[in-house]
Amino acid sequence: MSKYAFWLAVVVALVGGHDVPSAQAPAKPTRINRAIELLGQGQPVYYTGGSGGYEEGKKLAQTPFDYINYDMEHGALDITALRAFMQGLVDGGPTATGHRTPAVIVTLPVLGLDEASMRANYWVIQQVLAAGVHGILLCHTRVPDAARIMVEASRYPFAPKVEGLGEGFRGAGSQGFAARIWGISGNEYLRRADPWPLNKEGELLLGVKIEDSHALANAEETTKVPGVGFAEWGPSDMGFWLIGLPAPGQTNLPAMQQARARVFQATRDAKIFFLNACNDKDVVEMIREGVMICTGGYQVGRKFTNRQ
Repeated sequence: MSKYAFWLAVVVALVGGHDVPSAQAPAKPTRINRAIELLGQGQPVYYTGGSGGYEEGKKLAQTPFDYINYDMEHGALDITALRAFMQGLVDGGPTATGHRTPAVIVTLPVLGLDEASMRANYWVIQQVLAAGVHGILLCHTRVPDAARIMVEASRYPFAPKVEGLGEGFRGAGSQGFAARIWGISGNEYLRRADPWPLNKEGELLLGVKIEDSHALANAEETTKVPGVGFAEWGPSDMGFWLIGLPAPGQTNLPAMQQARARVFQATRDAKIFFLNACNDKDVVEMIREGVMICTGGYQVGRKFTNRQ
């Protein structure tokens, strides 16, 4: 079995199998979150970067990419701008695929260093989600408890109970603006704003970056936290810890390749998705290997997997 076929089998296990037999996208949207819709069909997804406010959002509304990675890790923590960006996506939409907006996943300025710091900064997660985004990526997720707090902070207290997770702690009122961005009622948002594939009807995609030596030591446990949907190995930051100053070709050094292999295997064992940098030259190889979230190579990759 090829690794691409392996991931198709994983998706069957995660979403039940009845929606997966065809590699082609449906004629009209079946989900709010385009990235989740495609991953649920066994299709790799591709993303582009984003930042700014209303005008930037409106310009990206017709992006050919499946989701937008909105940077707050090193960009400004400006929730007002994020809300304006999301409104710009709505006003510039719908997308060519019929979705109200492209999916948006925010890279947080909060780092997953430990449970205490996550508890102190949970409000950032809740403010970002209340802006109507479709997911979160937590950088430097060093311990499983940091990932757990991210998931709990993303859920409502009435969400289905899951072993290994405490109650969610999003509050009433957080659904108002977000529901308008999603184009659904407040009650419908409350039901659907839950992590996928933990909740098969959920529309939030949560990820972790295993991108330093401390996080690498806990990769196997962190990726198995319920509610985490994908992980990446962050080669640039990982290189700071394992190599030092950036050097040409450093991603091919043995220590770096071992780190990537460990994170990749951890995602396979946890049955979640792996994110990796891709381009037109290597995207087919990456997909064959089992990479399901790519930074580029979308035209070549979509042709390879017969996506419409």
